[in-house]
Amino acid sequence: MKIFLESTLILVIVVFVSIIWVILWGSIYLEIGIDIDERYGGMPYVSILILFLVLYKNKLQFSGRNKGKDREKLPKLISKILIFTAISLLFLPPVLSFFFNSHEN
Repeated sequence: MKIFLESTLILVIVVFVSIIWVILWGSIYLEIGIDIDERYGGMPYVSILILFLVLYKNKLQFSGRNKGKDREKLPKLISKILIFTAISLLFLPPVLSFFFNSHEN
């Protein structure tokens, strides 16, 4: 039962954060004239999942009631690579939109 409750809590947090994150970035993208639903809609979602994975593995798993032996932080290099990848995925749609949509006019 404890695993079910902790999994449900993690799922609720992921859904809540993703909704806020996508609304925030979606409004930023729309403000600069990029329709992420058309071509690049998956990039913010993947970015959210990567950032949440890093957050969970490095912070959240230690704040819960999970006292198992297999709790380990991600190595620093892996964390930095994942965070860089997630940030790149957030800034990639405007760059791709600029290069691929500028020729359509």
